[in-house]
Amino acid sequence: MPTMIPQLPKRKTRSVRKMARVADTTVDEIGIADQGDPADLLPLGEQPTTAMTWHEPAQLATLEARDITAWFGDHLVLDQVSLTMRAGEVTALIGPSGCGKSTFLRILNRMHQLVPSASLAGEVLLDGVDIYNPSMRLTQARRDIGMVFQKPNPFPAMSIYDNVVAGLKLTGVRLSRGARDNVVEECLTKAGLWKEVRTRLRQPGGALSGGQQQRLCIARSLAVRPRVLLMDEPCSALDPTSTRVIEETMSDLVREVTIVIVTHNMQQAQRVSNQCAFFLAAQGEPGHIVEHGPTDAMFGAPQDPRTADYVHGRFG
Repeated sequence: MPTMIPQLPKRKTRSVRKMARVADTTVDEIGIADQGDPADLLPLGEQPTTAMTWHEPAQLATLEARDITAWFGDHLVLDQVSLTMRAGEVTALIGPSGCGKSTFLRILNRMHQLVPSASLAGEVLLDGVDIYNPSMRLTQARRDIGMVFQKPNPFPAMSIYDNVVAGLKLTGVRLSRGARDNVVEECLTKAGLWKEVRTRLRQPGGALSGGQQQRLCIARSLAVRPRVLLMDEPCSALDPTSTRVIEETMSDLVREVTIVIVTHNMQQAQRVSNQCAFFLAAQGEPGHIVEHGPTDAMFGAPQDPRTADYVHGRFG
């Protein structure tokens, strides 16, 4: 049965800019999955000094947001959002544009702090550990919680091969050539791309089709062995065939990585997710979760009439 969300008391605001400084980072850093020069992607003060090893997939992780309230400057954009994204499941964040879904998603791996005016209250717990705690390194948070964006963003001048292993270099993982080859094949296979590109791995990633580029970005994220994968409307710019392939890839990946997806496609939410959270923001008000629960219940027997209206296409 879907869960209605009660209103909770306000919590003390935390400046993510200040938190970034405490964690020996800067708000101008960009994440492993962002566009840019790969040499610039490591947070300041976090350059690897010793070699790390490429490990086997970690145990499936639960991600929990507790009382998340977020601002851009004085503008309140999210109000007391709490949600548990269970290990080994796909959680879909649904709701109209402008209700804070993508902001919430970016808070889940500390990308919210890239905005100088951003601040937040609440906690994001990865298996019980707050990723905003000053003791949590930014690179570790981004390694554990990967991101795939709405617009495919491979490094255009890099080869397909080098795109996949870029994250390994940035996080200090040093592997033999043979081991790197295995990583590339494994991650491209998991992303559903290996058979299409195995004979042209040295060609630029930017030369692939849009759907192939998105799957390349998924492969790049998988190479650092994330425990959670965030996906912000990953199929919105893709054709139906590419969308189907991405959805099949998600169904396979969820066996070893927890997935959180933002989507405006209600049919997609029904096809791929185990649970849904419905976000809504009234005119001039911050976004919040109206209700959440198993996908079948959210679409078949929602508790709130606003949820029923949205999932059945009567607004939004």
